[in-house]
Amino acid sequence: MCRGHIYYWVMSAIDKILEANRLFALDYDPSALSPHPRLRLAVVTCMDTRLSRKSLGLSAGDAHLIRNAGGIVTDDVLRSLLISHYMLGTNEFVVINHTDCGLLKATEEELQETVGAKAELHNPIRFHAFLDPAQNVRDQLTKLAGQRWVRKDNVKVRGFVFDVHTGFLSEIAR
Repeated sequence: MCRGHIYYWVMSAIDKILEANRLFALDYDPSALSPHPRLRLAVVTCMDTRLSRKSLGLSAGDAHLIRNAGGIVTDDVLRSLLISHYMLGTNEFVVINHTDCGLLKATEEELQETVGAKAELHNPIRFHAFLDPAQNVRDQLTKLAGQRWVRKDNVKVRGFVFDVHTGFLSEIAR
């Protein structure tokens, strides 16, 4: 450091969110939000950065966002949906996949070989690769429909594909 000058280092992504959080907390009002989603909606979607609350017209507190690679209805997603529905009052679930998903670009076997090898996985995990986002949405809707607790009279379930080139959602019929 030179006298009178402070040299700033390049902040890491984590440092940036810590700084943003510090500023956020200055005006944070915990009474303005609730763990109960205002829209009584839970969204199961991919972790892709192009799918955001803004792309869905959602604000903080509107919905539960449950994200993973591919927007797959896993056991953990089902656990989250059970809590969302029975403990926090959601009555609509939406599954959203998107075009140009990374899971479209490799087979399950290729992911096992590439990612598994790099991560030195001794027990392979399932990556849930798929070929068609619309079919993947149908498969996830079928998984949800197979749950006894997801009944038409208590939970509405719909599915969509987000087009990353146009920004539009297209509904997928089961």
